[in-house]
Amino acid sequence: MAVIKKKTWPEDFELISQGIKKYELRVADFDIQEGDTIILEEWNPETKEYTGRNIEKKVGYMKKFSLDDFGQKEEIEKHGLYIIQLED
Repeated sequence: MAVIKKKTWPEDFELISQGIKKYELRVADFDIQEGDTIILEEWNPETKEYTGRNIEKKVGYMKKFSLDDFGQKEEIEKHGLYIIQLED
């Protein structure tokens, strides 16, 4: 199992640390697998420095896809995407 470190902005960091945000959307420019550990390091875009806070999470389900996997590249480029968190 790998350990992957990624920066995250303060707003997302807070939502994740409070248990509100339970997903990540990332450009697939790195290798990651279910069961890996991701360490999200809080990054301040104004000072361009890490704050020293981090959150460690285990990767559950994940799916890599391209914009045209669903035959809707033009629609996605026009309207964007939603990420919807499902809860009971």
